[in-house]
Amino acid sequence: MGAGAPLAKIPAPAKDGRGHRRGYSAVTQPFLFGSNFEVDYGSEEHASIVYKTLSVDTELQPDKVKREMSVSGGKLVVHFEAIEARFLRASFSAFVDLMVLVTKLVEEYGVTNEEHSAL
Repeated sequence: MGAGAPLAKIPAPAKDGRGHRRGYSAVTQPFLFGSNFEVDYGSEEHASIVYKTLSVDTELQPDKVKREMSVSGGKLVVHFEAIEARFLRASFSAFVDLMVLVTKLVEEYGVTNEEHSAL
């Protein structure tokens, strides 16, 4: 396909007699949808706590959604890519729900200098 050519739609696998999909082919679909955002925590330490807490929660369908996170200048920076808008929306929404919870915990029970020296 040349530049500007429309992407070919990959048909869904056929269903068997019970309505279950047969196996998918090894063809990978391109990640066409993306989103970037950042949250300023005001300190590298708080951003790192949120990053470390959320990094253990991996994507359930890594073949359909990719998430990359980093901490820079006290900010949590997040990049999502997905093969369909609905996967991007679901992953983004679930991530933000968890991030809000972790952020509230960090704000309420954040590490003080005294606690930090004991770690």
